[in-house]
Amino acid sequence: MKVVIVGGHLSPALAVIEKLGNEDIFYIGRRYTFEGDKALSLEYQEIEKLKIPFFTINAARLQRKFTKHTLPSLVKFPIGFTQSYKILNRIKPDVVLGFGGYLSLPVIIAASFLRIPVVIHEQTLEAGFANKLVSGFAKKICVSWKSSENYFPKEKVVLTGNPIKQAIINAKNRKNEESKMPMIYITGGSAGAHALNLLVEQTLNSLLQRYMVFHQTGGSEIYKDFERLEKRRSERYECKKFLTSEEAALAMSKADLVVGRAGINTVTELIYLQKPCFLIPIPVGQKNEQLKNAKFVKSLGLGEFVEQYPLTPDLFISTISSMLSNIANYKLKEEVLVKGAAEKILGVLRDVSEEKA
Repeated sequence: MKVVIVGGHLSPALAVIEKLGNEDIFYIGRRYTFEGDKALSLEYQEIEKLKIPFFTINAARLQRKFTKHTLPSLVKFPIGFTQSYKILNRIKPDVVLGFGGYLSLPVIIAASFLRIPVVIHEQTLEAGFANKLVSGFAKKICVSWKSSENYFPKEKVVLTGNPIKQAIINAKNRKNEESKMPMIYITGGSAGAHALNLLVEQTLNSLLQRYMVFHQTGGSEIYKDFERLEKRRSERYECKKFLTSEEAALAMSKADLVVGRAGINTVTELIYLQKPCFLIPIPVGQKNEQLKNAKFVKSLGLGEFVEQYPLTPDLFISTISSMLSNIANYKLKEEVLVKGAAEKILGVLRDVSEEKA
């Protein structure tokens, strides 16, 4: 089976790639994390490491309202479609698997022109904007949560769950060494989070009086957070730009508390590991998606959240202190994850590709 994967969300894509094994895999994604910033994306680095052919396209970012960026973005669409058409026509895959995001739109539309079957995967509790737009072109729509089923045509929906990387699965059974001080793992996700990095920078002296801190900053060449923070390394503070899947899984499993954003893939891994967490949802995004994710985690008894505004350094410190003083109270109330998600998605891909044949 020859599969083209369209990135958007890296973690579930990597989990499925692990299960695809020796199949012919091709990947379309972002070479750089942000426009105008030449820091290579973790997506590009991870896929290159796996020696999977990596393609980039000039895709238009999806606009939900008219702004000064709308027209320049629209101009990119025919370019992205043409590039996608050429890539797919050259590869001639049996199936295209999309993980949401603006990159998927031109690729999936091009696939429909070439009569290549499409499967999409929805990670969120509801439905991503891009996936809703391309759902009409998909043969099957894999969803992670039962709550997403209402947003797509019922005859296309398959409840698969959200795939979890093997590194996270391995980390769940890992026994951690006893430490004299609580360890906090702070992460802004694969891209990093400038606002979160600034909070750490402002409160680091206070944190290090009582805790050990492992901090994933991201590698933005505009803000240069890592370059500043690495100068403050010590026995109690370690920082890195990016973490491999294995490194992130290890950090998450060793931590007494995880502090980070509330993206659905991070949330899925935290729930799987049953890891106490302090979530700071990103304040922009479609329909307050991360805020809903954070509320979901709190309802499960696993964590707390504070919105970025009005989060202050004092509130940041006090929340962490309160949680670590009562860490035994943060326990998962119920199992909510669908098991074997990656295997289920692989089964859908095989069924769809065989129908084409």
